[in-house]
Amino acid sequence: MILAKKVRIKPTPEQQQALLRSAGAARWVYNWTLARQEENYRRGGKFIPDGELRKELTKLKQTEEYAWLGEISAQTTKQAVIDACNAYKKMFKGQSGKPKFKTKKRSKPAFYSRYDRFKTDGTTVYLEKIGWVQTNEPIPESDKYSNPRISYDGKYWYVSVSVRQEQEKPELSGEVIGIDVGLKELAVCSNGMRFKNINKSHAVRKTVKRLRRLQRKASRKYEMNKEGTRFVKTRNLIKVEQSIRLLHRRLTNIRTNHIHLATSAIAKTKPSVVVMEHLNVSGMMKNRHLSKALAGQKLYEFIRQMKYKCERIGATFIQADKWFPSSKMCSSCGEIKSNLKLSERTYACNCGHVIDRDMNAAINLSKLAI
Repeated sequence: MILAKKVRIKPTPEQQQALLRSAGAARWVYNWTLARQEENYRRGGKFIPDGELRKELTKLKQTEEYAWLGEISAQTTKQAVIDACNAYKKMFKGQSGKPKFKTKKRSKPAFYSRYDRFKTDGTTVYLEKIGWVQTNEPIPESDKYSNPRISYDGKYWYVSVSVRQEQEKPELSGEVIGIDVGLKELAVCSNGMRFKNINKSHAVRKTVKRLRRLQRKASRKYEMNKEGTRFVKTRNLIKVEQSIRLLHRRLTNIRTNHIHLATSAIAKTKPSVVVMEHLNVSGMMKNRHLSKALAGQKLYEFIRQMKYKCERIGATFIQADKWFPSSKMCSSCGEIKSNLKLSERTYACNCGHVIDRDMNAAINLSKLAI
């Protein structure tokens, strides 16, 4: 299997400046590519292949105004062009929306590093134009590394790289597990396993409360520093916004860690088949009453992790049709209760079968693989 390994790196102050320059150059080239594509579209032209844009970029580097691009790795700028073009191709295929321009304030600093010059020596890695950088833990040795990416989350720098590893497939138990995900609980499994909604925990609630206070504080400072139609940023305001970014980072890490623990616990039972619903997450997010709660549950990430962890142990992963009535169908007699409300947390059928709503859905999903 090809697995991605993400490791924290500890650059020196000089290396950190070089990393920021590379991330800034990648963002500029990405935006330049989008601008060229949009300008060409307005003139009635067809999609410009990334090969032609890379040739234009090479000529641009030779000018005095953009000579600074020559200090950045050529593979970093080349991949930024390819990423922007791939984003447009996904839009044409209907796989995503229109690509947006990256901003220094909102976008995550990240860039590509040349894979054939990526080396590792214990707890250090070599990045082109950066040099040897210390890592927090060793990266697994491999004959070939692919797609090295360096990113910054507002506090630490990370390197992620795809590594080909041989995986020993364990002996499976032959069990079929149906998983129903939701808002009351993250997941309910047909074998009785339940995973709580991490957003109801004390740690998340305390962090969210702190976040709201800081956001109100930042809003007041913006109003105080308003000069006509523009806002003046003070040092105190910059500090508050940095604290807000770190709190968002903490919330993301707590939620992602909880999903990793839940999916790993399910995979450790060594099921032969895992069945989940095919959720229309983007459509569900349009509900303004539930969108915030859904975003905090990270349901798409849960499905993605469950899928690759099933592949790693050799289990079969099945997604039921999005219109399959897993919650409305009785797991005992098969009768469908069409008028089931969302507020009804207990499923009571005419046949006398009474069961928890989420457990009923999980059992129905597990029966699809039998």
